[in-house]
Amino acid sequence: MSSGEAAGWSPGRRSAAAWVVYDLANTTFALGVGSRYFGPWLIEDQGGADWQLSAAIVAAMLAVIVLGPWIGAASDRRGRRVPYLVGATLVCVASTALLATWGIVPSLAFYVVGMIGFHTGAVVYDALLPDVSTPESIGRISGLGVAVGYGGSALAIGLGMYLLPREGYAAVFQALAVAFLLFALPAFVWIQERPRTGRTERVPGLLHAPGAMIGAWRSASRHPGVVRFLVGRFLYTDAINTMFLFNAVFAKLELGFTDAQTDRIALLGILSACFGALSAGRAVDAVGPKRVLNVALYLQLAGLASAIAASLTGVSAIGWLVAVFGGAGVGAAWASDRVFMTRLAPAHLIGEFFGLYATVGRFATVAGPLAWALAADWLGWGRTAAVGVMALFVVAAKIVLQPVEPPARS
Repeated sequence: MSSGEAAGWSPGRRSAAAWVVYDLANTTFALGVGSRYFGPWLIEDQGGADWQLSAAIVAAMLAVIVLGPWIGAASDRRGRRVPYLVGATLVCVASTALLATWGIVPSLAFYVVGMIGFHTGAVVYDALLPDVSTPESIGRISGLGVAVGYGGSALAIGLGMYLLPREGYAAVFQALAVAFLLFALPAFVWIQERPRTGRTERVPGLLHAPGAMIGAWRSASRHPGVVRFLVGRFLYTDAINTMFLFNAVFAKLELGFTDAQTDRIALLGILSACFGALSAGRAVDAVGPKRVLNVALYLQLAGLASAIAASLTGVSAIGWLVAVFGGAGVGAAWASDRVFMTRLAPAHLIGEFFGLYATVGRFATVAGPLAWALAADWLGWGRTAAVGVMALFVVAAKIVLQPVEPPARS
């Protein structure tokens, strides 16, 4: 424990529960707006173009790449994180509620702002993990957050299934905004931050955000293992994010699954991810985050190998193993890698380094689909080969992470 942390701190159960429930809140947005409903509203309902959605996503990701380290560093220097979580969440909620109200261009702008609010809020949310847990429970709390978070996916789909045919897209987005706010409120009120005994510093202005990003990378390079961990995280997140985007296409067009089967395999993947997250969280507390993350990467490789085998052999039943292995691997990765980050980062820089953690995730959001397109379309290798490329990303991540040893918990 650093000199800037209060000794004898014991987080309350209500504080931990509020943190866990926030994971459900922001997953509601991630699936409902980021993945499921905004794209169809823009392209199918409004006649918009794919490039408009892509441009909005790229604009939001570029902003987060710059703003993530800044908001993390600002929360470090101020000594408080919850006010930044509240602000970012309210920005996201307000933007979500206004989607599909005034046409394509305003909605694209609200979408970009909402995505920025969502991802910058996630930076300080992840950095709060040590405040709501003890060294003995940090893995369990992290895994529980991931598992409960998947409930937000089910909630988003349920709201859409009920409201879309009755009220239209605007009502869906408004309901998602209300759900996000409702489940975020406990975090606003009940999360108790660990008292920081060190002197707070002046918070840099927003215009200093690019400099804060550069400074964060320089700082990370001075702490053993941090940059290497972030590079490894970029590589396996590349594979995870890309398969998330293309798994339904692969299941239907390469494995011959029906729409109903594709929905069921998605549900199986969610259930497997919940199990993986809960199991990994407890394992992290017992054996440490690196061993658990290694197992998560092996599970991901098993899922990708199952997809390739199902495609090459024509035995589509093998494809169900993709959901089992891949889902468990994804849940275990998310449960263990943010604990890994808390072990590597010094306490006074944890927010700043979680900003970099978010940054590499955003780079992966762009780079992974580009690698898929290069293999599947531009080089003409096809989707099965593209899955193989994703497997190579995971192998590369395993190699990069091998020398990184997180310090023992304290």
